[in-house]
This record gives sequence, C-alpha cells and structure tokens, in this order.
Amino acid sequence: MPDTPPGPRPIFDFLKLPVDGEPYLEGSRCGRCSATYLGPRLACSRCLARDDFESVALSRTGRLHTFSIVHQSFPGIPTPYVSAIVDLDGGGTVKANLLGVEPDPAQLPFDLPVELTTFVAPRKDADGNEVIAFGFRPRQAEKGA
Repeated sequence: MPDTPPGPRPIFDFLKLPVDGEPYLEGSRCGRCSATYLGPRLACSRCLARDDFESVALSRTGRLHTFSIVHQSFPGIPTPYVSAIVDLDGGGTVKANLLGVEPDPAQLPFDLPVELTTFVAPRKDADGNEVIAFGFRPRQAEKGA
C-alpha cells in the first residue's frame, strides 16, 4: 500500500478531493433501475439487484428536503445546528449539516436550493491528521436570474 501524503484527509471515502477540480461526493448507480445512492452499494433497495452498480460523481447541488434543529449534541459540539436531508440534482439523497444558516424554521424553506461545501473539521483523525468534512449551504443566486 503506498504511503498517504501528509495533510488533510476526507472524513469519508465517498468524499472526493481532486487536486484539479472541486470536491464531490461519489455514489453508486444501479445498473438495472438507475437508482442512485451515496457511497458504495452491494444491493439496490429499489429493485433488489445485487452487485450491478457503477460509481458515479453525484451532483454538488440539490434541494432541502427536510431538516431538524439539534439543540443537544455530543460534548464539545456547538448547538444549535441544522441537520438536513438533501435531495441531489440528478439523483441521490444525502444527510448532512446545513451550514451558513440561522437555526430558525422560519428561515429554512423546504426546497431551498443548496450546494456542497467542505471545511476542515474541528477534530483530527486517530493519526493526528486534519480531516476535511462536508455539508451543504444555501446556493448563491445565479447572476442574471
């Protein structure tokens, strides 16, 4: 196994940090019914196909499906924060924190356009390396829209 270069590492294997492009989430698409999932899969929960998946780059954009505002968490984790379910454009659903928003239900419309963002996590991994985590933030309004 080659040595891993020092520096920040993705918190999950399905978070990809290309040197020459934007970070993205990798998913699996069922070869039988085209259902799309985050990360690797062995079986499709839609059509029950097994071992018939291709790896795909998931969209960096999506829409807020639902959320919870968390007021109590693990010691050292600042609260409140917004835990969200995001339906990705082009397929797939991801649970992640919604960043850059007030934890106020009146300020969080369902179907809010969001985009993937990455950041250095406040904790390090077991080997002392910085860890890159991901979340979603409200999508910036498109110019001319």
